[in-house]
Formats: sequence, C-alpha cells, structure tokens
Amino acid sequence: MKLSYRLINAFLVLASVAGMAFALYLEHFKGLQPCPLCVFQRVGLIFMGLFAFIALLHNPKSRIFRGIYALLATLSILWSAAVAARHVWIQHLPASEVPSCGPGLNYLVDVLPMKEVLAQVLTGSGECAKIDWTFLGQSLPVWSVLFFAVLLIMSFTQFFRKA
Repeated sequence: MKLSYRLINAFLVLASVAGMAFALYLEHFKGLQPCPLCVFQRVGLIFMGLFAFIALLHNPKSRIFRGIYALLATLSILWSAAVAARHVWIQHLPASEVPSCGPGLNYLVDVLPMKEVLAQVLTGSGECAKIDWTFLGQSLPVWSVLFFAVLLIMSFTQFFRKA
C-alpha cells in the first residue's frame, strides 16, 4: 500500500503536535524542566511540523515545491535527531567528563550572540547529563532519537514521491 503525499504530511503534522504535547505534559504536569538541548530538539520538531503543515495545505503538484517542503522538513527533524543524539552522548559520559552547569538558556540568549548560544548549548552542560525520566530503562533523549529517526525517514521519503 502506497501512502499519499498528503497522508504522510498529515502524519508528520500530527506527530509534531503529539511530540510537543507530550513534552509539554512532562514539563507542566510532571515537573520536568527542559534543559537547553531539549529546547533545541523541540524547535526542530516544531519546524518540521510547520513545513509539513504548509505542504499539506498547499498540496503542490510541482515536484520542485514538493522537494523544497521535503528538504525543509527533513533538515528540521534532522536537527532534532542530531541534538538528541548529542544529548544521549552527554548522558553517557563518565561523571568526571560531564561539562559543568552553566547559565540558563534565557540568560545566554539575552547576553550572547546566537552563534555563541548555539556553540555553548551544543557543548552541553551538567543539567543535560541528568537522567530524570526513563521508560523501559531508557532516558527521554534515547526515545527522542528513535522518534525523530522515524520522522526523519518519513520526511525524507517525500523527496522520492511522484507528483
């Protein structure tokens, strides 16, 4: 069974909404404050959902427009997957190699240029190494990598769909 272009985009939009709903549930109802890497993962997920939503509404017949939407959605979720993979790596560092906790993301954004904020956040901090939620023995960043990998594959397949 071949899934339609619109159906895959609808699934990507719903997955983005569901992923963000789960993240907000954990934050507001379970009290888990997102670390800077978690926030960056959310940004990519939101952008992927946004580009998939635009593609869903526009439903272009042109292969060029479909490719542009697929590229933007794929790059967005690739960002999330890469940041989540970095997060997993930081969580598996020996305690002696974990970066020290730095200032919060809000402070960094207020006082530093965005390039330096990105560099500092992606190097990680002690709060990113803390594991405060698990499911089936795996941390949230591990589950995020798996979730983003599925979305990445689905988004990437949009490049190869015929108009």
